[in-house]
Amino acid sequence: MRPGDTQKTDSEYARKGACSIFVFTEPLAGWRHVTARKQRQATDWAEEIRYLLDECYPGYEKVILVMDNLNIHAEASLYKRYKPEEARHLAKRLEIHHTPVHGSWLDIAEIELNAMQKPGL
Repeated sequence: MRPGDTQKTDSEYARKGACSIFVFTEPLAGWRHVTARKQRQATDWAEEIRYLLDECYPGYEKVILVMDNLNIHAEASLYKRYKPEEARHLAKRLEIHHTPVHGSWLDIAEIELNAMQKPGL
């Protein structure tokens, strides 16, 4: 700023809202699915898991998930959204592996989002 300037220059980030992004990827198959939701609740995660199992992998007996340790990323979330019988059916099809607490799980999601931004996709 120069003497007499009244406008301040501020590089502070101004948040204009937030959303939650769910990223599913199978790198060796070249497949990814990304969904943005207005919130991040246990029921949102449960709905995304149901979509993954019923729509993306309907004929598979077991789906292996590698994901972070966020509190909503658990089988218990399925029971918050669905009836016990349906939640159990979905849970039995999952094999969940959580990344280490200080692991960089986000890098996988960032790589996938970055790949979608490249020209030619």
